[in-house]
Amino acid sequence: MKKSFMALGVLGTLGLAANAVHAQSSVTLYGLIDAGLTYTNNQHGSKNFQATSGDINGSRWGLRGSEDLGGGLRAIFTLENGFSIQNGTLGQNGREFGRQAFVGLSSDQYGAVTLGRQYDSVVDYLGPLAMTGTQYGGTHFAHPYDNDNLDNSFRVSNAIKYQSVNYGGLKVGGLYGFSNQSGGFTSNRAYSVGASYNYGPLSAALAYMQLNNSGPAFSNGAVSNDSTFTAGRQRTYGGGVNYAFGPAVVGVVVTRTQLNAATAIGAYASGTTNGFALSNGSASFTNYEVNGRYNLTPALSFMGSYTFTDAKLAGVSPKYNQVSLRTNYALSKRTDVYLEGVYQHVNGTGNSGVTADITGLSASSTNSQVAATIGIRTRF
Repeated sequence: MKKSFMALGVLGTLGLAANAVHAQSSVTLYGLIDAGLTYTNNQHGSKNFQATSGDINGSRWGLRGSEDLGGGLRAIFTLENGFSIQNGTLGQNGREFGRQAFVGLSSDQYGAVTLGRQYDSVVDYLGPLAMTGTQYGGTHFAHPYDNDNLDNSFRVSNAIKYQSVNYGGLKVGGLYGFSNQSGGFTSNRAYSVGASYNYGPLSAALAYMQLNNSGPAFSNGAVSNDSTFTAGRQRTYGGGVNYAFGPAVVGVVVTRTQLNAATAIGAYASGTTNGFALSNGSASFTNYEVNGRYNLTPALSFMGSYTFTDAKLAGVSPKYNQVSLRTNYALSKRTDVYLEGVYQHVNGTGNSGVTADITGLSASSTNSQVAATIGIRTRF
């Protein structure tokens, strides 16, 4: 009898082990830390040499999990926290998991549906082709005020999102962020769609995003306290192409952002000292970016971009010209050091108060601004 119970116990243990193997659940802790020293020739009229966090990529740590449900179906989740390495404070206006926080289901055949705080389709599809903080460039490489959100200035809360599988190089997706307002379904909502196509050395993408009533007045909406603009409606759309030539990649990205009933531009919308107020008017930004990168050796790489931005705001038509350059040297697979420089000049500002304003820094008091950063980045 004792041997029979022992045999049943062994069989039960083997059964549990088999189920565990079948489930193949996993949880991964990951992160990135980016710290630097930045010199700026003019911030509100003075030179500045400062310690900075996240010049290329925002410092973060996160948890990513997956559970195999069988038949090619998985339960997935991501919780990602943003922070400043220089002072240890939370990023994204004090949110614990402000960078990403979502859960959903992923199918090998049909794609993934997720719920929570997530990236919009402009970031997902068009961002990888631009030289900004979402991929190879950095925060300071972003277009003026990060007007098209290619640098991830904000995420979309209360969002349901779909991303397809790869259909022979083609991927499509969309997102809808709920306002969560009783009697105000369209107040502070967001939606976006995008598509990308990869064929050998060629990569292309298109994306569209619309925000309604974004700004701090709707604290529980889709895009609230971390919005780039305060406006009745924001529409952002664009396309891009990259082409690889051996160790080199060149690309073009064009985006346009249109604002209606806008009352604040730039970081002013989040209550800081950058940006400026508008008188409930319209504004627009059209960005033309040419970029490239080259791997001289497996460890040493160079990258840069030129962006011309044709804007209309505050009763004038500013023209921004920005040149951004960087070199990276990999000390290992996880750690690299970098040196970058950014120059921005704006003309056609009249008496509007618009000045040069490199993203991630305080605005210049003149029409020109220069910044240089030396830093280190490590991943885990």
